[in-house]
Formats: sequence, C-alpha cells, structure tokens
Amino acid sequence: MTVGVALNASDAPNQVDATVRLAQEAAEFGLTSAWFGQTFGADSPQLAAIVGREAPGLQVGTSAIPVFGRHPQLVSSQAQTAQAATHGRYHLGLALGTKLLTESGFGLPFERPIARLREFLTALRQLIDTGTADFHGELLTATTPIPARVPGAESGVPLLVAAMGPQALRASGELADGILPYLVGPRALADHVVPALTAAAEAAGRPTPRIVALVPGVVTDDVDRVRKKATENLAFYEQIPSYARVIELSGGRRAADLAVIGDEKTVEAEVRRYRDAGATEVVFSGTEIAGEADRRRTWRLLGELAG
Repeated sequence: MTVGVALNASDAPNQVDATVRLAQEAAEFGLTSAWFGQTFGADSPQLAAIVGREAPGLQVGTSAIPVFGRHPQLVSSQAQTAQAATHGRYHLGLALGTKLLTESGFGLPFERPIARLREFLTALRQLIDTGTADFHGELLTATTPIPARVPGAESGVPLLVAAMGPQALRASGELADGILPYLVGPRALADHVVPALTAAAEAAGRPTPRIVALVPGVVTDDVDRVRKKATENLAFYEQIPSYARVIELSGGRRAADLAVIGDEKTVEAEVRRYRDAGATEVVFSGTEIAGEADRRRTWRLLGELAG
C-alpha cells in the first residue's frame, strides 16, 4: 500500500518554492506521493507539475478540483500538461465542491451537482483518452474543432473523485478510476463507501477502483493540545451535510474525531485499520499542525510504512 502526504505551504513567503522543498523532503523520508488541494489560491495541477519535475521519485496529484466553475476542456489541458511534465506520475482529483464556496465565490447556483459531475467525467474521459470530444449534455458541451491531445501524456490521466455520498459513489464507480474520501473513518469506509463504489464499478464493467483515503493526522506526544487545535481547524466540515453524514457513519461526533493523533504505535495502527477497511492508498493531511519536529516525526513513520 502506498502512503503519501498532502502538502500545504500557503503561509510561506513563496508557496511554490516551499512546496518543492517539502516534496523533496517527503521523498527523502520514503513517502510515495504528494497531493495538493485546490481553493482560490495556487493552481494545483501546475503545482503538481512543478513538484513532479523537482522531486522525480514522487507520484503527485490534486485533491481535489471542484467541477463547478471549470470546464472539462480546460481541466483536460491542465491535467495532460501535468502528466507530460511528470512522465506519467500525475493523478487528477475532482470534487463537487460546496454550495457556500460555489455560490459566493463564482456566483453560480449549486444545482444538480451529481448530474454535473457525471457530464464532467464523461466529457473529460473522452478528452483524456482520445484527445477529442463530442459531448452535448444538459449542463455541459465539449467539442474539439482542433485536437486536444498533449504529446507526452499518452498514458492518460487517472481520474479520482472526492466522493462520499451514495450518488457520488455510484457516479465515480461507473465513470472514474477511484475516489479520494476525506474524513471517512475505517468503519464508514468498510461498511458504506467501499461496497457502494465497488458494486457500481462491477456493474459498469470497470476495473476495481482505487480508494485513496485522505486522513488528517500527526504523530505527537502533545495529544490534548493538538486535538483541540484540530477541532478548531476541521469544524468547517461539520457544516457540510455530506461530511456530517460520513463523520456520523464513522462513529464520530466532531470532524476532529476522525483525526489520527498520537504516538507512532497509535498512528501505525490506524493506518492499518484504513488498509483493512479497503483503502488502497493512505494520504495524511495537516501533518504540520503540531510544528516542524512532529511533522518530520510523522513523515518518518509514514515513510517506514510505505516501504
């Protein structure tokens, strides 16, 4: 099983330079992948392409780009360019996003998100697999009067979705290569997410999907202080119905209940629980929450587990 980390250097004087340094350090610790979020700041596929060139041992990916406010043709161009730059080590994550950020940030109504996701994936798959598209949906149109293939990206781009709810899991199983669940504990993963996703993939005749579990966590001895900080940092997700549902299904009351915080033995046991629940890959996020020493301590352990 591969083990990676989500990198966040948005507070650095130069986010790109700082992210490259972090990625190189992650590779030195033996971690296998580095992932980049997408909000309104840095362009995550571009950041992944740069990191992939500067840290050639790492797989790189985005987790995840909201489909609202984007078009499949533009995302295809970004993803294929990142794939060519990294020589086949780029993984594209997509997300529905949230009503709050979609409507306040883009001025777009957050309507029919599953239908939009299905159309987006269908058009994007055509573009990535063939370099052309002739898609006319209810919500999206994607056609290519000139080719959209990026030389060097012939291997294609793995498509992953930050899916957790039943409809999103069904769409992902049918149309994507896997999922990127966040704040989904081992119980919800094993009992709800994995069965729904694999059933949809089997019914569609698709290969067994990847399940890249994103887990907030850190190795630390200062558990109480870090848990309190994690409760504050993750409280935003409790306002989003899809997250609230999987937190409850995972046995949690607050989002921070899903954070893995403790010593090496504790964190290693939780990583193995995710594996046993069906995760094919585990990616730790928020490892900087307890400071640099504990971040490095966490990466050292995760690198050992990846090895």
